[in-house]
Amino acid sequence: MRESTGGTRERIKAVALELFTEQGYEKTSLREIAERLNVTKAALYYHFKSKDEIVSSFVEDRLDRMDELVAWAEGQPATLETRRAILGRYADTMFAGDQPSVMRFFEQNQTVLKSLAAGQQMRDRMFGLANALCRGDDSPGAQLRAVLALFAVHSSWFAVRTPGITDAERRRIAMEVADELLAAIGSRPDERS
Repeated sequence: MRESTGGTRERIKAVALELFTEQGYEKTSLREIAERLNVTKAALYYHFKSKDEIVSSFVEDRLDRMDELVAWAEGQPATLETRRAILGRYADTMFAGDQPSVMRFFEQNQTVLKSLAAGQQMRDRMFGLANALCRGDDSPGAQLRAVLALFAVHSSWFAVRTPGITDAERRRIAMEVADELLAAIGSRPDERS
């Protein structure tokens, strides 16, 4: 039975992610990806012309989800409940499917991501999402808290190093820390507890 083009692309991405995480982006070649897939290099080239294209596909998937989240957030009231919902939805995307592996790859290969156009697009989307989190409070403190709340969620993949921790525990801890930051957005200093 022949595999669909979409299925093949997803297999390539999964194997590339595995190799990039095991060996590092720079040390992994397209030939190694093709060998692990048991396909020719030409077959791999049909789907991706370079390693950068593979990485960009990871980023594009994430950007699409972030764009959808920002669009949804813009239609919501600027309340703590909305901020929590935004962050909860963001966390759902970070803990779904292959995202934990993608996040580990991003952490281990930050210089690669910074050098690609997709890396700048990701940073732009993160700031868009942070703006949605602090909508209604344009203070510098709110801006920083919004970014740090997002960082609490996605950095939990490399900052929390407790052996044997489950994804659910990791997510819960990240959300607790992020919620402390969110609670201070939009409130006056004398109202914070």
